[in-house]
Amino acid sequence: MDRSAYASMSAQEGSHWWFVARRAILDRLIRTQVAPRADARILEAGCGTGGNLAMLARHGRVEALEYDGEARALATARGIAQVEPGMLPGRIGFGDQRYDLIALLDVLEHVEEDRASLAALKERLAQGGRILLTVPAVPWLWSDHDELHHHKRRYTLAGLRGVAEAAGLKVESVGYFNSLLFPIAVATRTAHRLLRRKGGLDAEPSPVVNGALRTIFGWERHLLGRFRFPIGLSLYAILSA
Repeated sequence: MDRSAYASMSAQEGSHWWFVARRAILDRLIRTQVAPRADARILEAGCGTGGNLAMLARHGRVEALEYDGEARALATARGIAQVEPGMLPGRIGFGDQRYDLIALLDVLEHVEEDRASLAALKERLAQGGRILLTVPAVPWLWSDHDELHHHKRRYTLAGLRGVAEAAGLKVESVGYFNSLLFPIAVATRTAHRLLRRKGGLDAEPSPVVNGALRTIFGWERHLLGRFRFPIGLSLYAILSA
């Protein structure tokens, strides 16, 4: 990602509605659909500046890899997990350690070799282990946000399922999320295109708006697993060997 994107991420991960609500959703997915044992070994592949490490540490012993040195230093400074340099698909690190849970959270879209990356992570799963994967969805929503974050692609549900199965993984669960706010996101991005306005989609809104968006997005954690959203800004998948 651009240096400005890492700086913005580090500053906002604790308060921005998207980060806060997304962590609550991921925490719920881990507890209800992955259910790792109490002493689970967990790897976050591509941890960025480390905003998810504390949440993951509630579910077991966490290690992490991150390619970018600046982001890695920020993640290490949190003092939550051992964070090592690495990249997908060929440099996962940590010897031959196998994991009960591998978290790949909005990372796969940055990687040129997505199938090979999933296949490499499959080899690091312990018996009964799971991969929790999230990616941006709906290719026609491509915007300046994707350019800023150096995305290679946005996924369709069928496309995500296909690349996971091509990597030799079983898709236990897959679905859209960040769906309740989908109409607002479409309207906002359409307006930006029509007005030829650059950027602005990542800025943290006023406290009132930020709180409202956090509540709406976060409420989806009560629906996932019970209700299948027809579309959303993001996709999640739970994969096994």
